[in-house]
Amino acid sequence: MSSSGMPKIPAPLTNIKIQHTKIFINNEWHNSVSGKKFPVLNPATEEKICEVEEGDKADVDKAVKAAREAFQIGSQWRTMDASQRGQLLFKLADLLERDILLLATLESMNGGKLFPVAYMRDLPATIKILRYCAGWADKIHGQTIPADGDFFTYTRREPIGVCGQIIPWNFPLLMLASKIGPALCCGNTVVIKPAEQTPLTALHVASLIKEAGFPPGVVNIVPGYGPTAGAAISSHMDVDKVAFTGSTEVGKLIQEAAGKSNLKRVTLELGGKSPCIVFADADLDSAVEFAHVGVFHHQGQCCVAASRLFVEESIYDEFVRRSVERTKKYVLGNPLTPGVNQGPQIDKEQHDKIINLIESGKKEGAKLECGGGPWGNKGYFIQPTVFSNVTDEMRIAKEEIFGPVQQIMKFKSLDEVIKRANNTFYGLAAGVFTKDLDKAVTVSAALQAGTVWVNCYLAGSAHCPFGGFKMSGNGRELGECGIYEYTEVKTVTVKISKKNS
Repeated sequence: MSSSGMPKIPAPLTNIKIQHTKIFINNEWHNSVSGKKFPVLNPATEEKICEVEEGDKADVDKAVKAAREAFQIGSQWRTMDASQRGQLLFKLADLLERDILLLATLESMNGGKLFPVAYMRDLPATIKILRYCAGWADKIHGQTIPADGDFFTYTRREPIGVCGQIIPWNFPLLMLASKIGPALCCGNTVVIKPAEQTPLTALHVASLIKEAGFPPGVVNIVPGYGPTAGAAISSHMDVDKVAFTGSTEVGKLIQEAAGKSNLKRVTLELGGKSPCIVFADADLDSAVEFAHVGVFHHQGQCCVAASRLFVEESIYDEFVRRSVERTKKYVLGNPLTPGVNQGPQIDKEQHDKIINLIESGKKEGAKLECGGGPWGNKGYFIQPTVFSNVTDEMRIAKEEIFGPVQQIMKFKSLDEVIKRANNTFYGLAAGVFTKDLDKAVTVSAALQAGTVWVNCYLAGSAHCPFGGFKMSGNGRELGECGIYEYTEVKTVTVKISKKNS
């Protein structure tokens, strides 16, 4: 422990030798069928870390076949006690905890995430998710139903089958746990495609899956690109469910592919343009800080980012002043370096998209308060940026930026701000800051969002269901709702013979 009472953060590992770069099928490592590999870069330096086997349709076919065999009636996995499935997930969580320093270093090096955030936040949350799901494994109950007539009726919650899971690059380990935890505790088998930008931690977890003792074929990991490997999973006739976290644009393609193939079950956690509403009676210091972290966390690369900030007119100027003051304190640099509090964007494509949107804000008349351009000579860095005098029709107020850009808008009345907050195709999250309980409850009920935070932002836990309204997705992950997304309900009715006593 440090003198402040906080756990001491160790130094990241140096000179890591990347051990796992192949496709993981049936608890074995495979080269791609095509022989292709793809480079994995460090976004802070633009240097190549390693090359990884590039899976495509042929590799997905192999992985699905392995997952299907592992799911067959009578297999080791299907005949395993539910409590034993839980024990395997507990063991996997223990192994992640053992390797936390390596995984946090990889997450930072490969994804540009600040090392203290990876070590203190993402890895502990990942481990908690796996343990939460492990505890569910032997608690997935059916019901008995008092059906009319001479019948005994009950329900069973059964695993869906082979689940394809497509993971984003912004929270690689958290999203991996959010997908495999519920799927495995319910008895499904999985085929996972990590994002091509960030496959390294998923492949290390593959080695831990084997070490934990999961039977072959239960978990299969196929790194590759969306239009090839991802599309093959989405349209595969022997995949029973697909879960995807990423952009709304890609989510539409996945849902279409699922419908055109075998009408597989679909869970989608997609984009957001989340409103954050600050009323004049809010605790101003707290609101400024939460709103700031809500949009700048992980360089703005967060689907629930508080990217439409509405501030009541009477406190607007002071709020802008404090927000700019807070933003100017950032130190940019390599996320593995102590003292750095903003790392790079994930890749050049995202970097250039964000710069384009910043330029649109300047051209459309928003006031640039600070930042506004790229930073440094190497790596995909962008200056933390604040715009004021933003209006609802501007691109920066409508489009998901996914970068370190705060847009601050002014409002006058409660009814007005609710209407404006809901005037979007998205509905993933929202924030409300007020000391008035009636106002908090009224606004929370009115907002069209899957998660509403009151006097906080980005608070989350494995116990809480997460997902979106409208074009922010279908279904939920985590919590009891997220567990049941990986089950089918079967009704069994038995005729009972009446006998005279």
